[in-house]
Amino acid sequence: MIKEMVCVSCPIGCMLTVELNEKNEVLSVKGNTCKRGEQYAVDECTNPVRMLTTTIKVSGGKLPVVPVKTSKPVPKGRMFDCMQVINNEIVDAPVKMGDVLICNICDTGVDIIATNDD
Repeated sequence: MIKEMVCVSCPIGCMLTVELNEKNEVLSVKGNTCKRGEQYAVDECTNPVRMLTTTIKVSGGKLPVVPVKTSKPVPKGRMFDCMQVINNEIVDAPVKMGDVLICNICDTGVDIIATNDD
C-alpha cells in the first residue's frame, strides 16, 4: 500500500510517499529532505500521537474555564477518550499555570497541565 502525507517536522513541508506492507510496516519513505521526515513518516504510520490542547471547567475561578494541554503527546486513537474525561471534570480555583489537573489521563502516562492561571 502507498500512503502520501505532508511532513510537519520542519517548515519545508515535504510531500512524503510511504510504502507499507500488508502488516502496515513501513518498507520505504521517499520525498523527505532530512532524517526527521523519514522518522515522522514511520511514527505517523505506526504510532501516530498528538498534543491535546483544550480547556477545563473551573469552579470559583475568575473565568469559567482554564486552558490546558497534555504533558506529552497522546496516542491519536485515545484523543476522544481523553476529551471525554476532560469534559466531565471540574477543578476548583485557584488554578496556577503548570498545575497538574489530571494525572495519567486514560492510563496513557500523560498528565493534563494548566497553561494559564484561572
